Amino acid sequence: MRDALPELARWWTAGTPFALATVVGTSSSAPRPPGAVLAVGTGGEAVGSVSGGCVEGAVYELACQVLATGEPALATYGPDSGDDLGGDSGPGGGGELMGGGGELNGGGRPGGDDVLATGLTCGGTISVFVQRIDRRGAPEFGDVAAAVAAAEPVAVGTVVDSATAPVRPGARLAVWPDRVAGTLGTDGLDAAVADDARGMLARGHGGRRDYGPRGQRGRTEIGVFVQAFAPAARMLVFGAVDFAAALTRVGMFLGFRVTVCDARPVFATRERFPAAHEVVVEWPHRYLGRITVDPSTAICVLTHDPKFDVPLLMAALRTPAGYIGAMGSRRTHGDRLARLRAAGLTEAELARIRAPIGLDLGGRTPEETAVSIAAEIVQARWGGSGRPLSTTSGRIHPVP
Repeated sequence: MRDALPELARWWTAGTPFALATVVGTSSSAPRPPGAVLAVGTGGEAVGSVSGGCVEGAVYELACQVLATGEPALATYGPDSGDDLGGDSGPGGGGELMGGGGELNGGGRPGGDDVLATGLTCGGTISVFVQRIDRRGAPEFGDVAAAVAAAEPVAVGTVVDSATAPVRPGARLAVWPDRVAGTLGTDGLDAAVADDARGMLARGHGGRRDYGPRGQRGRTEIGVFVQAFAPAARMLVFGAVDFAAALTRVGMFLGFRVTVCDARPVFATRERFPAAHEVVVEWPHRYLGRITVDPSTAICVLTHDPKFDVPLLMAALRTPAGYIGAMGSRRTHGDRLARLRAAGLTEAELARIRAPIGLDLGGRTPEETAVSIAAEIVQARWGGSGRPLSTTSGRIHPVP
């Protein structure tokens, strides 16, 4: 929802209802992950994507129906969805969107079988939950949107499947570290989902959980999808060099909160790094020693100067950072390893350093090098092989 948030916030501020379609389940090579959204406004405008194009038309029409009726719907789409725009629908009757001859509901919208025929050619399946968002039905949305925009941790649990009163599909519970807003229908369910949502926030990802009507785990009567909006992962770029400027831009594009740090004030300036969230003038190891680092953090050491690199890498290897990369030639890195061994680091610790930094793309320019480093960070995050997809088999999107 982060990418669509500016437009959704504008609709919310204007008091304009909209339909929010969210991917709540996937299997095989689904094109978008759980949590991807497509929103449709009252004027027919669409923001976001749930499938990269495969079933957008079908979900769009389901969203138009939900926006008009107010009844939420759960639909599943796969390679054999054909022209049935509704898929397998839950509440809201999403499977009956097509009239005779393939005309679309919703006066005057252009359509036709050729335009909106659906099916996931990738062979995967996605489940999409669609609900109407307005001030009466989802009063907590404004606070959630504000928290996401301010990079504050918040999660939203939504009932996507239930046949058990008083729990109804579309009920929402917003969960912050210190409070909740809304209700899913029972106190026990609220307590269980709030507890699980806070755990998901700590891990940085959400997902579906099943419960009994009073929050009993291990039961399957009620399905709740939890979307966790943890603060953006951090990219720490040490060394205010031209490669750092390019990497900062790529890091911002990937959604990181990027910090550039260098002890030399003449180089570490806002003018040289306008895209960075912050530019810090401080000895790198001292700065790293006073901030919080978690497994989502990427540390990129671009200084290739022993007086900076050695104390910085010693500090970095004491953190749980998920990625630690260091620039330099193989000879430079060999010398660096010798210095780190002399300082007492173990072989297991040294093995965490990715150096020379980046994947072997053959790049030369700072921008090409930045793409190489970013590619390695993505590979480390998701467990990819780093090989051309044309030479691999099996799942395209590996299970994290």
